[in-house]
Amino acid sequence: MLNSGPVWALGAMSGTSLDGVDAAMVLTDGERIYEFGATAYRAYTDAEREVIRAALGQWDGDAVLAAAQVVEAAHIEVLAKFPQADIIGFHGQTLAHDPAGRGTLQTGSGQVLSAALGRPVVWDFRSADVAAGGQGAPLAPFFHFACAQWANEAAPVAILNLGGVGNVTWLDPRHAAPESAGAILAFDTGPANAPVNDMMRARRGLDYDEGGKLAAEGHADEAFLAQFVRHDYFDRVPPKSLDRDDFRHSLAAVTGSDADVCATLTAGIAVAVAAALPHFPVPVARLLVTGGGRHNATLMQMIAQRTGLDVHPVEAMGLDGDMLEAQAFAYLAVRSARGMPLSAPLTTGVPVAVTGGRISM
Repeated sequence: MLNSGPVWALGAMSGTSLDGVDAAMVLTDGERIYEFGATAYRAYTDAEREVIRAALGQWDGDAVLAAAQVVEAAHIEVLAKFPQADIIGFHGQTLAHDPAGRGTLQTGSGQVLSAALGRPVVWDFRSADVAAGGQGAPLAPFFHFACAQWANEAAPVAILNLGGVGNVTWLDPRHAAPESAGAILAFDTGPANAPVNDMMRARRGLDYDEGGKLAAEGHADEAFLAQFVRHDYFDRVPPKSLDRDDFRHSLAAVTGSDADVCATLTAGIAVAVAAALPHFPVPVARLLVTGGGRHNATLMQMIAQRTGLDVHPVEAMGLDGDMLEAQAFAYLAVRSARGMPLSAPLTTGVPVAVTGGRISM
């Protein structure tokens, strides 16, 4: 299906923050990154976002079908701008994630996209990992490892993704491959932008706290945060993963003014990140942050204060933090098409390194 050697892959990501679809090109052979290419973004309209939000937490039914149609149409619109892509990696929209129970659901059909775009599409990346006993998430760590090697990093480093949920990849780029023992540890840190965004929408009619301005005006409830960090999730040995709304009940207990609630929810992200550090195989000197959370100056400052680390956006490594997850699924699409592992015991908890994904042509 693919020519040997490097190919241009197009990846797409629609995250749990429900902002829109990122699309990005990567030249890769599934091991090395040779070049980063063009990118594009297609925002969801308010109406589209509400259709998707109505399906969150559901596994089937009319709401899920309606969300799939929105997701597919939005992806087709933005991905059609890249006729040069040899292969497409389509993550879909996560609606429900319960790896110990019903599994994981990313709505949207790769077959629909392949038929519309006339290119092979790799999709349903997570199900094989869950079926093999893994958490099915996070899946970006193998790409993070390739990025660190591309950037010529020479020591262990941590890449923190702050989307709807937070996840971190600790990695040692001196290893030969991401599935090598000791190369990677990855896990979800806790809630990230999703609770703040939901609060802003409910109380202010805004999609997010721009720059962390409202949080900066408030005072975090330290008593609540001390109780919050005692949740058994934070002590659980990784790898481990979360659904977007796993902490919804706990965080609903936050009360006060808009600014104080926003400050507490934002500080909760930082507290969760700090709780992740003891799980690292060896300490790191800095955190490189990707995802929308890195644009929140108040959050970045809180993370630095509560971890004691140097905290920088991934642009400090020469990467594009807005497109990193889309680029990851471009990279993973090539790995999947060539039968290479996408996850390993210390990224998702799967017993052995496994590949995954379905290919529609």
